[in-house]
Amino acid sequence: MESIENRLGLVSFTVDSESHIKPKEEKCDNCRLRVCLYVCPAKLYRLEEGKIYFNHEGCLECGTCRVACPEELEWEYPRGGFGVHYQFG
Repeated sequence: MESIENRLGLVSFTVDSESHIKPKEEKCDNCRLRVCLYVCPAKLYRLEEGKIYFNHEGCLECGTCRVACPEELEWEYPRGGFGVHYQFG
């Protein structure tokens, strides 16, 4: 079985300047669980000096953060033509 790193090498992205995920900054800063830091397979959430930062580039659009977030962050699929493009092979 191929490793996840090799499989992700087959994925390409068309990055939109507008994020399709909008964390609620005030709620994120006060969140005690911070599950997004652990559940995102692309590791797009990071903690720096007690503040959570998010980068939408490289999002796999799996919805894991949407399901796990206790604060119900705003999550939509990217606009048409943008986002992740899976390649099989």
